[in-house]
Amino acid sequence: MSNDTTAQHGELGDAEYAEFMALAAEEGFDASEIDADLDGHGPLPVLAIVGRPNVGKSTLVNRIIGRREAVVEDRPGVTRDRVSYEAMWAGRRFKVLDTGGWEIDVLGIDAMVAGQAELGIEQADAVLFVVDATVGATDTDDALIKLIRRAGKPVVLCANKVDGPSTEAEAAYLWSLGLGEPFPVSALHGRGSGDLLDAVLKVLPEAPPQLFGEGQAPGGPRRVALIGRPNVGKSSLLNKVAGEDRVVVNELAGTTRDPVDEMIELGGKTWKFIDTAGIRRRVHLTSGADFYASLRTSAALDKAEVAVVLVDASETLAEQDTRIISMAVEAGRAVVIAYNKWDQLDEERRFYLEREIERDLVQVQWAPRVNVSAKTGRHMEKLVPAIETALAGWETRIPTARLNAFLGELVAAHPHPIRGGKQPRVLFGTQAGTRPPRFVLFASGFLEAGYRRFIERRLREEFGFEGTPISISVRVREKRKKK
Repeated sequence: MSNDTTAQHGELGDAEYAEFMALAAEEGFDASEIDADLDGHGPLPVLAIVGRPNVGKSTLVNRIIGRREAVVEDRPGVTRDRVSYEAMWAGRRFKVLDTGGWEIDVLGIDAMVAGQAELGIEQADAVLFVVDATVGATDTDDALIKLIRRAGKPVVLCANKVDGPSTEAEAAYLWSLGLGEPFPVSALHGRGSGDLLDAVLKVLPEAPPQLFGEGQAPGGPRRVALIGRPNVGKSSLLNKVAGEDRVVVNELAGTTRDPVDEMIELGGKTWKFIDTAGIRRRVHLTSGADFYASLRTSAALDKAEVAVVLVDASETLAEQDTRIISMAVEAGRAVVIAYNKWDQLDEERRFYLEREIERDLVQVQWAPRVNVSAKTGRHMEKLVPAIETALAGWETRIPTARLNAFLGELVAAHPHPIRGGKQPRVLFGTQAGTRPPRFVLFASGFLEAGYRRFIERRLREEFGFEGTPISISVRVREKRKKK
């Protein structure tokens, strides 16, 4: 299949696409809208939001993504679970990286803010630099500007807290920073945010280069991210896996904080392990470590194809474990869950662990599980088959004709419940992409979340998809025109 075909309509071949479009026209869907549903895959460009504490970064993030998700409190220093969010403006999707929110007095705020910003800028395709227009530029702002300049990334300057014409003059002072036009915005009230986002889209690339898959030579090493909360045994697992057969250990170009990529010979194949171990190596302060852990984990996931999530089986599942698993699922990576320190479990702990897994990991029952001991090397040989299974599921594609035969039977046997006197029906669907599998269903009305989950469960029963998240989007037909 030629590349331009792929670009035009997801992963459907020409014949399949023609057949699919005929079906869509018959059911009264608009061809131009459907094309948009089939694309939109692949990595999204990343916008890092940078600025010192309390300039309103989180409020701005919420304004851009259109919902309240980033933690907003009046006091600087609020930790948060997530650091990146998906946003859309003028029909373009991109990822917003929030690099702010906490400060530590002990170490000198400048050092901490700089460390955070540096990590964020490193991962971004463009930078949105936020300054509090009512305060003006401070020394911390100047230090951040130096960092941005050094990184050479395109930058848009946001003068926040401009609530009315009177404060606009203060925003104009920020021309002196040498970052181009300051866009006066009130993140709180939404004033000026449209112009700001238009400027952002101008500097963001359409799509960043894909870091795995297409870009690498056929048969090149598959990329595995080893993630998990600090002290769960990632480093020891990596060392055990590498053993003496370590092919090459190369420091990635760049700063000392870069995770080390290891080429490792395992199960007769070479794998590239992206090590996220050592999240705390640079930050000796626990209050910020979670934040760095999240940033570091999301950076590793961006570069990987499959995530091996390491969980300490000897302890109760922590909220941070489930959060890290969710990060891998949201990043759309294949997932394997490895329970470490398995050799230390007695019967009672095993019983409780099973209950915890049933209760807390119900959303990822599809992920292969392996029980290992990084210390003794027990069951390490089970890791490779689990990774291969997950990657196979991640790359599975169902032909449109076969999918529609399956959907037809499913809908006939289990119709959607009647709501408000109407019964929405799934008319037809297609798998628009793989890595991870992405389905677009076309329906006569809104499908409830429970019914979507039911469809996903049945898709897994029928076609496997072990070890991979599945994304299902639904396009509802507008009022049907009389033929």
